[in-house]
Amino acid sequence: MWWLYALLVGFILYSLWMRQRAGLGGGAGPAGLLSMGRSQGRWLKEDEIGTTFADVAGVDEAKEELTEVISFLREPERYQRLGAKIPRGVLLVGPPGTGKTLLARAVAGEAKVPFLSVSGSEFSGILQGLGVARVRDLFRQAAAAAPCIVFIDELDALGRARTSFANNEDREQTLNQLLVEMDGFSENEAVIVLAATNRPEALDAALMRPGRFDRHVLVDAPDRTGREAILRVHTRKVPLADEVDLAKLASRTPGFTGADLANLANEAALLAARRSSEQVTNADFSNAIDRVVAGLERKNRLLGPDDKKRVAYHEVGHALAAVLAGSTDKVHKISIVPRGFGALGFTMQLPIDERLIMTKHAIDAKLVGLLGGRAAEEVVFGEPSTGAQNDLQKATEIARAMVVDYGMSEAVGPISVSSSRKVAFLPDASANMPRGVGEHLADVIDTEVRRIVDEALTRAKSVLTEHREDLERIAKRLLETEVLEGEELERLLAVTGRPPANGGDASS
Repeated sequence: MWWLYALLVGFILYSLWMRQRAGLGGGAGPAGLLSMGRSQGRWLKEDEIGTTFADVAGVDEAKEELTEVISFLREPERYQRLGAKIPRGVLLVGPPGTGKTLLARAVAGEAKVPFLSVSGSEFSGILQGLGVARVRDLFRQAAAAAPCIVFIDELDALGRARTSFANNEDREQTLNQLLVEMDGFSENEAVIVLAATNRPEALDAALMRPGRFDRHVLVDAPDRTGREAILRVHTRKVPLADEVDLAKLASRTPGFTGADLANLANEAALLAARRSSEQVTNADFSNAIDRVVAGLERKNRLLGPDDKKRVAYHEVGHALAAVLAGSTDKVHKISIVPRGFGALGFTMQLPIDERLIMTKHAIDAKLVGLLGGRAAEEVVFGEPSTGAQNDLQKATEIARAMVVDYGMSEAVGPISVSSSRKVAFLPDASANMPRGVGEHLADVIDTEVRRIVDEALTRAKSVLTEHREDLERIAKRLLETEVLEGEELERLLAVTGRPPANGGDASS
């Protein structure tokens, strides 16, 4: 019977060979089964990169940190002469969409060296030991092409922290091989490993020690000045109308990443093209912002008169309660046009000044604004509706963070209940011991969260009852126009004898 098994094996190998010749590769990549152990990285030669620091904006601090890497790749002897050692690994840390991959390409473009890009997930495969072979091949290619840059995207897919309970032996072997290869560079090899992640806390500690990824560069969401610079980059080839002010657009997009702003510029151009316009106007950018923040308009979803009236009071309640509570945000737009994701309307608030910290007073005012929609429904119609579901969820999350993270509850005290502590003398299995929350403390936390939300709702109902005439007046105007923004909205909201406080949320 042995010849039957030999015939079966021969048939399988012949089938794989034929698939390889036909360009199918048997699922093992373009070179077929025999190339499965090769690196899946993509090489870009110096003249193929086409990206420099001129194409990257809003991350000036990160660019400054990486200038040293560029200088080393261009003139390694300058550092070697003084006995200086450039970091072998540089970790780019930041939220998704902030431009980590673009920045890595720009470093290679500035240094004029080859760029090898690979994702952390591409090292894994169906065969045991495949990841180890691919890591070896990756660094063999890099050493042969030096000076060059190796870029590993989503490093956490490969370098997650090892524990004694790990059950993925192949992944650990691949990580071990990566550690060995990074230690194996000679001092004269001009190979820099850049890696990107948005979860640095999940990485193995061995990756962070000196000689590996010991330099961390933060690539964070841009501030207002950075957003303006990014918009200028993405509108280079976009014919803008004279009325378009990129500085004002930047102030209306707090929290937007570079990818969001690129999408915004593209959406505005698409809207202008749909109108057969020769230029992109302010209205196109305004509609594009609404799409990014609140979703597409649902023109086929018509609200009945009763629902439309309730939505109008709900959205005006958000805006008016926020202003009357002294919010540090400015109400920029109120709409009762149904949008995507189930929103029947939205209130957009943009911060006057981008602040890195918030006071308890500012958070309390934010909660009042969030619950202003439900409060308006109770004041006008005598009962709430399901329209405040998302508002209640956000308000509860903020209130809980005040209690367990920020120490803003006298009953719980100035402690961070949600944090964890590392116990040095315990084995690895117990290295991260969650801070214990007893049954009594858990009850106190729940009670405090309920109290904070109740007080914000009560305050919202109180200020809206006191300014019922203003609520009716603005809601009536919103029912007529369906959208309120700009100078008219500011005039309608100036009910307290002071300019309305204007900011980055969209409350539905």
